[in-house]
Amino acid sequence: MTFTSHARVDTDRPARYLKQLCSHFDRKANSTFDEEKGRTDFEFGVCEFLVEQGALVLDLTAGDLDQLDKLEFVVGDHLERFGKKDGLAVNWKRD
Repeated sequence: MTFTSHARVDTDRPARYLKQLCSHFDRKANSTFDEEKGRTDFEFGVCEFLVEQGALVLDLTAGDLDQLDKLEFVVGDHLERFGKKDGLAVNWKRD
């Protein structure tokens, strides 16, 4: 069984944050990305990134709820810290 969570974060610079997150996470996890989408494979789950007009979409998948909690925290915390000047906020919605 897998558990999923999603967020759509409004920003005028979604491609910038995609690149920044994937580059940062690639130091400890496997990240791949281009200007429109990205993916980071953590030990505790997967985050897929998608650039949309005016937003960065985050899709998380994990094997259990504890891993999903950790994934939401790690990805959300990093994006909010990177986007502090832009006032970015991540609100997760679980399936």
